[in-house]
Amino acid sequence: MLRLRSLFLFAAAIAAPAQTVPPMRPPAVPLIAHDPYFSVWSAANRLSDTGTTHWTGKPNTISILARVDGRVYSLTGAGGGRGGARGQQQPAAALEQTRLEVLPTRTLYTFTGGGVQLDLTFFTPALPDDLDVLSRPLSYVEWSARSTDGAAHETAVYFDASSELVVNVAEQPVNAARLQIDGRSALRMGSREQAVLAKRGDDLRIDWGYLYLAADRPDGVAQAIGVRQQERAAFFSTGRVTETDDLPEGPAQGRQPATVLALSFDLGKVVAQPVSRYLMIAYDDLYSIEFFERRERAWWRRNGATATDLIRMGWRDHDSLLAKSKAFDDRLMGDLRFLGGEKYARLATLAYRQTLAAHKLVADADGAAMYFPKENFSNGCIATVDVIYPSAPFTLLFNPKLLRAQLEPVLEYAHMPRWRWPFAPHDLGTYPQANGQVYGGGERTEDNQMPVEESGNMLILLAALARIEGNADFSARYWPELTKWAEYLKSKGLDPENQLSTDDFAGHLAHNANLSIKAILALGSYGILADMTGHKEVAAQYRTVAQDFAQKWIGMAKDGDHYKLAFDKPGTWSQKYNLVWDKILGLNLFPADLARTEMAFYKTKQNKYGLPLDNRRDYTKLDWVLWTATLADNRADFEALVDRAYQFANDSESRVPLTDWYDTVTAKQQGFQARSVVGGLFIKMLSDPAMWRKWAGATPR
Repeated sequence: MLRLRSLFLFAAAIAAPAQTVPPMRPPAVPLIAHDPYFSVWSAANRLSDTGTTHWTGKPNTISILARVDGRVYSLTGAGGGRGGARGQQQPAAALEQTRLEVLPTRTLYTFTGGGVQLDLTFFTPALPDDLDVLSRPLSYVEWSARSTDGAAHETAVYFDASSELVVNVAEQPVNAARLQIDGRSALRMGSREQAVLAKRGDDLRIDWGYLYLAADRPDGVAQAIGVRQQERAAFFSTGRVTETDDLPEGPAQGRQPATVLALSFDLGKVVAQPVSRYLMIAYDDLYSIEFFERRERAWWRRNGATATDLIRMGWRDHDSLLAKSKAFDDRLMGDLRFLGGEKYARLATLAYRQTLAAHKLVADADGAAMYFPKENFSNGCIATVDVIYPSAPFTLLFNPKLLRAQLEPVLEYAHMPRWRWPFAPHDLGTYPQANGQVYGGGERTEDNQMPVEESGNMLILLAALARIEGNADFSARYWPELTKWAEYLKSKGLDPENQLSTDDFAGHLAHNANLSIKAILALGSYGILADMTGHKEVAAQYRTVAQDFAQKWIGMAKDGDHYKLAFDKPGTWSQKYNLVWDKILGLNLFPADLARTEMAFYKTKQNKYGLPLDNRRDYTKLDWVLWTATLADNRADFEALVDRAYQFANDSESRVPLTDWYDTVTAKQQGFQARSVVGGLFIKMLSDPAMWRKWAGATPR
C-alpha cells in the first residue's frame, strides 16, 4: 500500500502545473557556450541592450538585425549604425523582446514589431549521453518569422560574427576565406599568427584555430567577408549583405576595422505560416590541450574528422538533434521541478551549459577520453581537483564517463615519480597547458598545498564513481596512490592542521570541522573501494576508523544548538556541506539528527540572498548552498535555502555568467564567474537513488 501511494504522489507531482513564478532574469544569458574559448553571452535583460561578450566580459560580438517591409530593427546591441561608426545613426528601433527563456540546450527569444513575430533560438545540442555530439564545437542560430496582423510582410534577417571571436586582443590581425563544402558556400576566419596553444592563463581568449559560418541551404542567402559597418549599411539599403570578400587591412599600429563574417537570409513575404531558417557557427581549434608536452585533439576530431566534416555533420543531424534536445530539455526540467520546485529547476538549468562550457573534452594518444576543466576567474588552473569535486554531481548524474575522464589525468600525474607527496595534487597546470601543478609552490614544495582537501575529494569521487558504475575496477588501477592518501587522512584528517581548503579565499584555518567531515567520509569511501576490490580486511578496518572518527567529531564540534566552524572556536558556525555524501554514498557514519540540527540553525542565519558560508563574513558559495540545502529531510527546508539563492541570481547587479561567490546581503559578486562548480547544483538529483539511476543509466550500489 505504501508503494502504491508513493507512485501516486510521484505521478501527481509530474502532472501538476509548475509553480507560478515570474520569468527569471538571468545575470547573463548563454548564447554560444562550448568551452573556455568558444563563448558568447548576453549580459542584459534584453538582447538589444548591450553587445555580446566572452565569459570574461571582453567583447565577443555577434550582431543580429531584422528587416521588415524596408525598415531595419536591431535584435542585438552590437553598436554601429547605418554605415557609420559607433555613436552615429542607429537602427530605427529595437524589436520589442517579449520572451526570454533559458533551457538546458536552448536559449529562446521572441521579438515582435512591424506586424511580425520573430522567434530567435540559440541551440547547442549538449546531449551528455553522446560524447561525439557533446564535443562538437557547433551551435545553431535559428529564426522563425510569422505575420501577426493578417498581412504579408517582406522580411529578412542579418547575422555577423566579429573577428573578436578569433583573437585574444582586438589589435591582432586576422585572415578570412570563403570555401565550398559539397557545393555549398561557407565562411572561415582565424588569427593570422596561429600560435597554437602558445599562451596559458586566465583572462585570455583563443587566438588560434578557425571560426566557421554556414547557412542551412543556399536559397535566399547572401554571404560576405568585410567591415561590419559596410555590411550593415548594405542590409539597411537592400536587405542583403554585399557578397564580397573584402578583408580590411588594419593600420601598422593600433586596431583594424571591425572585420566580420556576415550572412543575410531573405525570408520572402511572411504570412501566418512561420518561415524558419538557421545558420551554424562552429570553431575548430585544431589542437585543444597540451598534456605533459603532448598536443591533444578535441574528442570529435579523434578519428581524423576535419572542420568540413564538422559542418557536414551539422547539416546532416540538425533535425534529429533538435528533436532530441527538445525532449531532453522537457524531461530534465520536469525532473528538476519534481525534486526541487520551479526555482530550483530554473537555477540548475542556468548552470547546465555553463558547466559544460568550462571544460574541454579531448582524446589522448591511446584514444582515452580526458575532460579538462578550467578554473575560470580564479587562477586559470587546469584540472583543479577542488573544482572537479563541486562540479561532480553534474558528471555523476549525466554521464559518469566524464567524471572518469576528469579523474584519470590527475591519477596519472599522481602515479608519476615527479609527484612525490603522500597526498593528492591540486591541479595539472594552467589552462590549456596541463604539464604539472602550478598552485602554491607547485610540485616542488609542500607549502600552500591542500593535502586533506584534495585527498578527500579524490577518494569520495572515486567511491561515487564506483557506486554508479557498479564496480571499482577503475580505482583498482591506482590502488597504491589511493592507499597512500587514505593513510594520510587517517593520520591528519580528524583534526586538520592549519591548512587550506577549497574555500581558500577565506584563508588558512586550523581544526576545520567541515574539512574534518570530508576526511572522515573519504576514509569511509576508501573502505567502500577496498570492499569492492576484494580487500575485505582493509575495508573493515577503515570502516571502523571512520565510525570512530565520526563519534569523536560530534564531541569535538558540538556547540549547543549547532556545530562549530573550528573545533577550538566556540560560538562559531559554518555550512557542513561535505556531509551530503554521507547519505548519497550510503555511508551513514553520522547520526541523522546532526543534519536536522544544523538545518534548523541555518534557517536562523539567512540573509536576504541566502545562507553565509560561515559566521566570519556575509559572502557565500552558491554550490555549497545547494549542497547544504540537500541535507534537508523535507521539501520546505530545501526550498527555504534554494529560494534565496534563486533570488540572488534573479536580482544581482553583477551581470556575469553565474558567479558562485557572492554577498548574501547585496547579491553582488565577490569573485569568480562562469565556473564549472555550478554543476554542483545538480546534487539534489543524486540524493534520490531512483533519479540518479534514471539519468546515469546505471544502478547505484
